[in-house]
Amino acid sequence: MSSLYIHIPFCQSKCGYCSFSSWPGLESVHASYVEAVHRELTETAKQYSGGPLTTLFFGGGTPTMLSSRQLIRLLSCCVDNFGVERDAEVSIEANPGTIERIQLDDLKKAGFSRVSVGVQSFLAEDLKALGRCHTSSEAVSAITDLRAAGFENISLDLMYGLPNQTVESWCRNLEKAIALDPEHISMYQLTIEDGTAFAGLAERGMLDLPSEETIIAMDEVNLSRTGSAGYDWYEISNYAKPGFRCRHNLAYWHNEEYLAAGAGAVSYLGGVRERRVDDPVEYMARIMAGNKTVIEREHLAQDDAFKETVIMGLRLTEGVKLEQLQARFGMDPFSYYGTTLKKLLDAGFVESSDTHLRVSEKGRLLSNAILSELV
Repeated sequence: MSSLYIHIPFCQSKCGYCSFSSWPGLESVHASYVEAVHRELTETAKQYSGGPLTTLFFGGGTPTMLSSRQLIRLLSCCVDNFGVERDAEVSIEANPGTIERIQLDDLKKAGFSRVSVGVQSFLAEDLKALGRCHTSSEAVSAITDLRAAGFENISLDLMYGLPNQTVESWCRNLEKAIALDPEHISMYQLTIEDGTAFAGLAERGMLDLPSEETIIAMDEVNLSRTGSAGYDWYEISNYAKPGFRCRHNLAYWHNEEYLAAGAGAVSYLGGVRERRVDDPVEYMARIMAGNKTVIEREHLAQDDAFKETVIMGLRLTEGVKLEQLQARFGMDPFSYYGTTLKKLLDAGFVESSDTHLRVSEKGRLLSNAILSELV
């Protein structure tokens, strides 16, 4: 285990689709929150016996709502307490309109090496529907500023399957993204999550979402257009140029262990998954009082850990490595799943080789349904 996730829960506004721990209007507590996370990291490090970190990920929310000085303080805390490999992947999420060139210069010099920009769309009508605060021109300017600051590993987040979106408008979006030449592109289909504003709109029939046929056509565009532009499709929603797969997220997809800190952050250590309290104000109060921030603790039985490893591994185009499953769990998916897996194999949705089990080309567009069969 050599990965660490730090959650920064602040944002300019709450988007209608967002189910993450993100809180607008809390600028007055930013400094106190940084102090609380610093304390949690310091305490966590006292029980840490692993080697230097190879990946760090500052996610949110919008981490760049914090000042560069505050972000660098947290990174320095990690370096001092855990150690960080010289070639570590140090990622930070950023939204257009929340980053300035001088801030980017500071972050690059401090050791941040990868920036994931939450563009979501380059079209004004999409941005309005999603409740995003930035404009298309601000998104383009953000990429220009990142390049000028020396960042050579930039990822763009895009969303498709949006209200009133068409295959043609999605193609225009994707072309704009590819024209900016990022090293990595993440493309997520809109999912209506319980408790979000979009869920309420959907219940009232006020979201005009694309048909299943339209979504499939968008998926086909994703694969063909990124492939012709030199991107490798390596996970259901992720595409990268050679050498630029997200190493931190690969740890998740391989179901490896990882540390975490911050409000709402989830860690996975020793077969135990722990989730911290979501509310940043309550999180800070608990830290400052010396109380536990973990509010949910789940010990995964071997069967559950095995299933999660199979399912997460099948999200990758290369699939899950059979030898590693045997070494880690002493189990193989063919025996465990029996007729359930055999049906998927016989139907051609899943395929196996001497080394791997993976979703086939035929099953690619049905990945979510296939994985649900194996839960």
